[in-house]
Amino acid sequence: MNNKSSARQKIRYRIRKKVNGTSSIPRLTVFRSNADIYAQLIDDNSGVTITAASSKQKDIAAHKAPKISKSKMVGEAIAKKAIDLGVKKVVFDRSGYVYHGRVKAVADGAREGGLDF
Repeated sequence: MNNKSSARQKIRYRIRKKVNGTSSIPRLTVFRSNADIYAQLIDDNSGVTITAASSKQKDIAAHKAPKISKSKMVGEAIAKKAIDLGVKKVVFDRSGYVYHGRVKAVADGAREGGLDF
């Protein structure tokens, strides 16, 4: 593992010690690749992914928009799915990424979509 990814891994573990999701208040986690961004709602007590959204979904991928705009759409999509399942409150897990750019856009989109964190 190179230096950058091992540093992110350490930060991820440090965050995960403190951030825990339940079925009533799941953990909203973000994964950022070079091209796409993924968001999941996770119940850590049962180890289950409740719902997920990504920039690869057909309705989001169809937009020819910058990555930050697509990230905001992913946040709005995960918020819509969560509210349909009756979840209003989540805890945000940035997965070791800096809260900036695309990660922040997902959080902003989820807040605008109606999630509270």
